[in-house]
Amino acid sequence: MNGAAKIRPARMGDVKPIHSLLQQFANKGLLLGRSISSLYDSLRDFVVYDDGGVQGACALHICWENLAEIRSLAVVPESQGLGLGRELVNSCLDEAKSLEIGRVFTLTYQGGFFRKLGFAPIEKSELPHKIWSDCIQCPKFPDCDEEALIWTND
Repeated sequence: MNGAAKIRPARMGDVKPIHSLLQQFANKGLLLGRSISSLYDSLRDFVVYDDGGVQGACALHICWENLAEIRSLAVVPESQGLGLGRELVNSCLDEAKSLEIGRVFTLTYQGGFFRKLGFAPIEKSELPHKIWSDCIQCPKFPDCDEEALIWTND
């Protein structure tokens, strides 16, 4: 699949489709939901896979001098298994490299997927406390059952 040409920065008109997509997975407890307001606030973090409409979304959120987070990765169910998620994450990792960010982490229930992309397990306690600001809003806080993984730009 030649999806690279279909990955683009998110635009204002993508906010409601991204919100709807994320809510599908948030309702199943598979990721942290985002309010429409927070999506507008972080719109520049997002890339989308656009194939006549938003088929997937992913965000690269800068946390610290040399640390960013992959968050809000979701692909519509009918397009899963086609490599869209991999392309979205790789697009975010390419941006991290271009910004000279050497470490990118994720908190996920899909550890196997991220391991295939070069992420390795890390103890949550090794991540700066600054990242936990979003976690306080999660209904599972402080008993997070997501796996922490990190990618390092070698």
